[in-house]
Amino acid sequence: MKPRSMEEKISYRLFLMGFVGLVCTAVLCIFVFHKAFTAQAWTALENEAHLVAAGCAQSDSPKELSAFVSSNLRITLIAPDGTVLFESATSQQMENHLSRPEIQTAMREGVGRDRRDSQTLGYETYYYAMLLPDGNILRVAQDSETLWSIYDAALPAIVLSCILMMGAAAIMAGLLTRSLVKPVLQMTDDLDHIQDNVPYQELIPFAESIHSDRLLRENNEKMRQEFTANVSHELKTPLTSISGYAELIETGIAKPEDVPAFGHKIHVEATRMIQLVNDILQLSHLDNVSETGSSPDMETVDLLDVAKECVERQKMNARRSYISLTYLGESAPVLGSRSLLDELCQNLCDNAIRYNRPGGKVQIITACSRDGHCTLTVKDNGIGIPKEAQSSVFERFYRVDKSRSKATGGTGLGLAIVKHIARIHNARIKLESELDVGTTITVIFETAR
Repeated sequence: MKPRSMEEKISYRLFLMGFVGLVCTAVLCIFVFHKAFTAQAWTALENEAHLVAAGCAQSDSPKELSAFVSSNLRITLIAPDGTVLFESATSQQMENHLSRPEIQTAMREGVGRDRRDSQTLGYETYYYAMLLPDGNILRVAQDSETLWSIYDAALPAIVLSCILMMGAAAIMAGLLTRSLVKPVLQMTDDLDHIQDNVPYQELIPFAESIHSDRLLRENNEKMRQEFTANVSHELKTPLTSISGYAELIETGIAKPEDVPAFGHKIHVEATRMIQLVNDILQLSHLDNVSETGSSPDMETVDLLDVAKECVERQKMNARRSYISLTYLGESAPVLGSRSLLDELCQNLCDNAIRYNRPGGKVQIITACSRDGHCTLTVKDNGIGIPKEAQSSVFERFYRVDKSRSKATGGTGLGLAIVKHIARIHNARIKLESELDVGTTITVIFETAR
């Protein structure tokens, strides 16, 4: 389904508002005019009745009331028993008027009013009756066009006015909408500086979101390019070495006594490649988890158990490097993924052993603080990290000492994986290091509740 144009939608709503406003104004005007029309008609009739009553008081015969009759004024004089003494509208004998509403009200209250419509002629008659001092009742009546008949006569002008007003409203709605939408469309002319060209305050979060998204996409693209270049470089080196040794063996150039050594080097380089590929796949998986927001299955994990298992797995690696590996601390329950926390600890421990000296020490320490945090700390007394490099060690493929990393078989992705796992667990990483003194990396978790 094609989305509707914002310009069309705003124009339609402005036009609809104008139409509703016009209808409400017309209804209000009809109501006000009707009230004023009715009040004016009753006031005029009351004045006429008092004038006729004054003349009636000075007349000797009811027939003398004919002097007060005009073309649009009807005068009736009625006796207390309802007999019509005088009727200006006809000379014929009239029926008894005692049952008329205005007559009954006048007899009770002194003044009576009533209004009766003529559906066929489009007129309505206003009756005003008043009780005279002699007991007779004087009634004056006047015919007026109904309010609806007045509007019927004015209907063509009303319709034409409405059409013109709605046409003007449609044109104004279109022009206003265009003036409102045009600055929004112009925002897209320069997406690099969209946050500097915001026409309306309400669009500031939208523009900032677009700008942030563009920066994020550009950074991600840059990271992908760097990642591809780094992966290509890291794979090219062992592949070149493997291809070279294999070619020497294949062509017979290698001496028989050198074949085992060459085979060992091929095996080492292949193992390095496998480790690199595994780290790349793991990092790609963690990236996908971070981008989609889908968290792994979480459970309560004791960091002390994670430390024990890590020491058990890494003890042969530590022994080969002549490193003392121990753990200590207290139970530290956190909410997390056991497999990811195991990998985080393994990578930190592997780095501590790899960048240490023979006879060095590595400690894994777990603890819980009173402020509701649990920590996993990996401490070594190895070569340390220069201050200028400490902010970059968690980047992918970053190595402080590239020659040492190559010699020890590091892929440069271990700490990048640690950073991603910590982010998934909403944990913070604290790094303290000094050259030739050692490095301490602490991961701070929320306590499991």
